[in-house]
Amino acid sequence: MVMADADDLEVVGEASDGAEAARLAETLTPDVVVMDIRMPGTDGIEATRRITEGPSGAHVIVLTTFDDDAYVYGALRVGAAGFLVKDMALDDILAAVRVVAGGDGLLAPGVTRRLIREFARRPDGGSAPDSAATAALDAITSREREVLTLVGSGLSNTEIAARLHISVATAKTYLTRLLAKLDARDRVQLVIIAYEAGLVAPGR
Repeated sequence: MVMADADDLEVVGEASDGAEAARLAETLTPDVVVMDIRMPGTDGIEATRRITEGPSGAHVIVLTTFDDDAYVYGALRVGAAGFLVKDMALDDILAAVRVVAGGDGLLAPGVTRRLIREFARRPDGGSAPDSAATAALDAITSREREVLTLVGSGLSNTEIAARLHISVATAKTYLTRLLAKLDARDRVQLVIIAYEAGLVAPGR
């Protein structure tokens, strides 16, 4: 109802489970899908995978409760563009939809740190770096690796620029190069790559 009442947003469909969400995404081709995790039948992670791998081009925002939801990382890994916490203010939810609709991943610095804590609670959170993610880093420069590490640590472009003594525009340029070289859809996926390659350790 909140989204439908917003002048610049249109609700084109609603689904009762993950399988229906994936079907509707393909037929209705929305810009954004707000996806719950826990649903009967096909859960939100599998539905997110189907949507992001499908032809719709929709961006998926995962709806979660951080206190007891251990599936956030899995959803991001299969292509979710970000996530909302169920007790967020309504204005923040609308702002998140607009951000993702514009093509940006929703992973603000404070949210990134919460994700790191969530990742640390995963059974394999302390496992060795993923070999594929580590191999992908061969394509980037040492400075790009520094930027990727800071992105994974939850720093904004402005904070990265200050830390590396470069301009914000230069930080954005590095981010654009990383997205292209690592074949990442958005900033969210860069954070995941940083975790999996061992550049950022949970709790660091």
